[in-house]
Amino acid sequence: MASALSTDLLTAWPEIILAVGLCLVLVVDIFLKDSYRDVTYLLSIFLLAGIAWSLLGAGAGGETTLAFGGSYISDPLSRVLKLFAVAAVATVFLYSRPYLRARGLHLGEFYVLGLFALLGILVLASSYSLLVSYLGLELLSLSLYAMVAFNRDSPLAAEAAMKYFVLGAIASGTLLYGMSLVYGVTGSLNIGDLQATIGTAQASSLSLWVGLAFLVAGIAFKFGAVPFHMWAPDVYQGAPTAVTLFVGTAPKLGALALAIRILVEGLPALGDLWQVMLAALAVLSLVLGNVAAIAQANLKRMLAYSTIAHVGFILLGFVAGTPEGIQAALFYTLVYVIMASGSFGFLVLLSSRGEEVETLEDIKGLWQRSPWFALMMVLLMISMIGVPPLAGFYAKWWILSALLETNHVGLAVAALVASVIGAYYYLRVIKMMLFDDGGQAHAGGVPLDVRVVLSVNVLLLLLIGLLPDRLLELCARAAALI
Repeated sequence: MASALSTDLLTAWPEIILAVGLCLVLVVDIFLKDSYRDVTYLLSIFLLAGIAWSLLGAGAGGETTLAFGGSYISDPLSRVLKLFAVAAVATVFLYSRPYLRARGLHLGEFYVLGLFALLGILVLASSYSLLVSYLGLELLSLSLYAMVAFNRDSPLAAEAAMKYFVLGAIASGTLLYGMSLVYGVTGSLNIGDLQATIGTAQASSLSLWVGLAFLVAGIAFKFGAVPFHMWAPDVYQGAPTAVTLFVGTAPKLGALALAIRILVEGLPALGDLWQVMLAALAVLSLVLGNVAAIAQANLKRMLAYSTIAHVGFILLGFVAGTPEGIQAALFYTLVYVIMASGSFGFLVLLSSRGEEVETLEDIKGLWQRSPWFALMMVLLMISMIGVPPLAGFYAKWWILSALLETNHVGLAVAALVASVIGAYYYLRVIKMMLFDDGGQAHAGGVPLDVRVVLSVNVLLLLLIGLLPDRLLELCARAAALI
């Protein structure tokens, strides 16, 4: 008994460190004056470093361990997702500090809520039970609702938070109802048991099919896929840019973990059904995301629709239904998180002096005032398009390759056409920065650490594009699921 308990605790050690450290940060922050709020920031960064260290140590052997009665798992996939989530949250905290300070919003609640959201992502990454997945998802979602409403004096943020909360509650209920139907048919919540028990007879059960439809709808909402995307543009635009940066990055890793655990690992016997559903969602997301982004004058709203289009590509990896497809979806998600961190981080950096930089008009002529950061944004947009040698090219290439290998030629052509359409609004951003006059945005007065990390963030995309093998190998090991 003692040995089993010890194994369970070691398996969840990163989550335990985060939960205990989070409570410590919360208590310390209560006694700090506003002028000493950097202490909360530093404690949060040290906590994230400790979690990363524990994950690197746990991943040395690369083995898979089940804990807590088989409802919790530590495997290569969970460790990769957790490491990238920790890195993404640390990057968000670093980018956000000057932005929040300039607006009088540099409060401990931002870091505490961000850490709670990270805890939800870590739980999602290691969940091996439908119930644990739901608990992790709700922990993440409730934290995000509060973060969107973080600026209490902004009517736009309050409206965005209410929309996000109401729609998110409906999506959570949908997901929970799907889980209850699956449980009613199979008699189990354990993902490993679902994979083993759903046979030919059960796979044809109407109740199971309806439950699967509800599960896919809930997962699609968390990704922001069409037609469950209606929250994304309003939330991205209405939330403070620092919060938009958070919402647009790390939670995508949690959504990916949710999809892989439930669909790929739990319900492979229903693969023919959920692949068709995801194919429809992917095509709709690619078309609407890219077309709607063209009409946007607000950069955050444009990037929200861009995110929807990128989610379409991620879902296409699941449609392939092979280990190579899951590997491609994982690779795409990791690269997207890096691209989104840079893109929204760029807006946070330009807004760090107090004025909001949100529209295309604001960034006109940026090359003349801040040439280095204009160049960094150019690289980000080129990577979003999928032009070599940036990492975005390889992300799309591996998705298309997985589709062609499984004879999904029509979907590959649709994805390629959508990418060509999407190139327009990315090129428009580049054109306005380099060739138009006007605008007031510049990077003057931004702390050196933010400048350096943002530059490294962008150049990392170039490095991955030039040397993609290491990340591809990491994704291959993590995606060895089916």
